[in-house]
Amino acid sequence: MSLTEWVAALASALGVWLTGRRMLSGWIVTVLASGLYGVVFARARLYADMALQAIFVLTSLYGLWCWWRGVRHAGGQRLHVVRPMAAVLWRDSAIAGAGGLLLAWVLRSWTDDAVPVADAMLSAYSILGQVWTARRFRACWLLWIGVDALYAVLFVERALYVTAILYAGFVLLAVWGWRQWGDRAPDVAKNRNE
Repeated sequence: MSLTEWVAALASALGVWLTGRRMLSGWIVTVLASGLYGVVFARARLYADMALQAIFVLTSLYGLWCWWRGVRHAGGQRLHVVRPMAAVLWRDSAIAGAGGLLLAWVLRSWTDDAVPVADAMLSAYSILGQVWTARRFRACWLLWIGVDALYAVLFVERALYVTAILYAGFVLLAVWGWRQWGDRAPDVAKNRNE
């Protein structure tokens, strides 16, 4: 358990909490946390997760842009939660699954990744979670609950105990985020075109 892992864990938890509150600063904190976790995962030989952190930096910048636009269009009010059509969620999930399988093959064939299939599939669905979060889909929180629970198990197996505890905490934060973005909120918007 390195100092880098501790700082990355704290920054990640703060980023998720701020995102659950629909605050733009959550994306900025996530950029910092992702950079730090890139280093942690490189040391643990979790290469898909290391690369995932670079993608998280990019998707966090995308999320910041999307949310900034959303706040600007809402006249400074809270961001609207979006409920896309089920077909969009299924399509995106299938694309993430196919991408995860392709990445697993690459990792198994060309790297010494410790757990290529789990590393690849969790990475693919994490990217999907980031995109759905950026697009303000409430379903992102359900996806994060599943992904984070599986990540907690993976990190225990890789002896990244601080990160495992963090991801167990992320499950709780995702449940909280789901409730925060719930149907009873006065600012929920239906958007069938997302």
